Amino acid sequence: MSMWKKATGITLTAVMALSLAACAGGAKSGDGAKQGSQPAASPVEQIKARGKLMVGVKYDLNLFGLKDPATGKVEGFDIDLSKAIAKKIFGDENKIELKEVTSKTRIPMLKNGEIDMIVATMTITEDRKKEIDFSDVYFMAGQSLLVKKDSKINGLADLPKGAKVVTAKGSTSAANIREKAPGAQVLEFENYAEAFTALKAGQGDALTTDNALLYGMAKQDPNYRVVSETFTEEPYGIGMRKNEDELVKLVNSVIQDMKANGEYDKLYEKWIGEKPKK
Repeated sequence: MSMWKKATGITLTAVMALSLAACAGGAKSGDGAKQGSQPAASPVEQIKARGKLMVGVKYDLNLFGLKDPATGKVEGFDIDLSKAIAKKIFGDENKIELKEVTSKTRIPMLKNGEIDMIVATMTITEDRKKEIDFSDVYFMAGQSLLVKKDSKINGLADLPKGAKVVTAKGSTSAANIREKAPGAQVLEFENYAEAFTALKAGQGDALTTDNALLYGMAKQDPNYRVVSETFTEEPYGIGMRKNEDELVKLVNSVIQDMKANGEYDKLYEKWIGEKPKK
């Protein structure tokens, strides 16, 4: 009997020791969980902590985002809008870093964290919505054609079979022109500056993208004109990473406030040269 009691005592001691160890481990785990429960900083908080807003913009599009090679300054509609967002976050529009993007690189740069948002004449599409989130529409454009001033092309119907149409890689313009003018040859370049250079060098009969961008090119070189016909609607939005709802809400508030207080109309007239259509 004494041996049984002794064995039982040893067993109970072992069980108690294991229970204490488990409790100790549980307390430790609980402490860790408590520490891990600290909420991660929101995108807006992270931007504030960094001290600057990083925005992907175009460097090659007159009126929207064009870099002056002499001064290194980038100017345009998208730049001024980006500064308004920086001012909303920091109270200072200069707390901003502009990074060059192209139609092809802008979404990858956003997704890998090189930039906080894309403000680069980007059309809101259902396919793009699968990858990123968008702000409200901040500019409504329509795709058109840029041609030589003496060209007989005044719309898609005037494009001869086999006509060469130049545009930028990764843009919706390339897909649209293939659909709307299946008989045309579409030549894609890295950006619109290269596409415009190719057009001027005689490598294409027309250049296609949104009319707002084409007006900028025609302003640069009066030997070219924008045809009056538009064959798509291109709603521009500001791109942000998925599930950054607070940042999307902040950006939308900037757009809404600018439209309500008249600042948007002033910005539109400054760069486009006319009042926005209501």
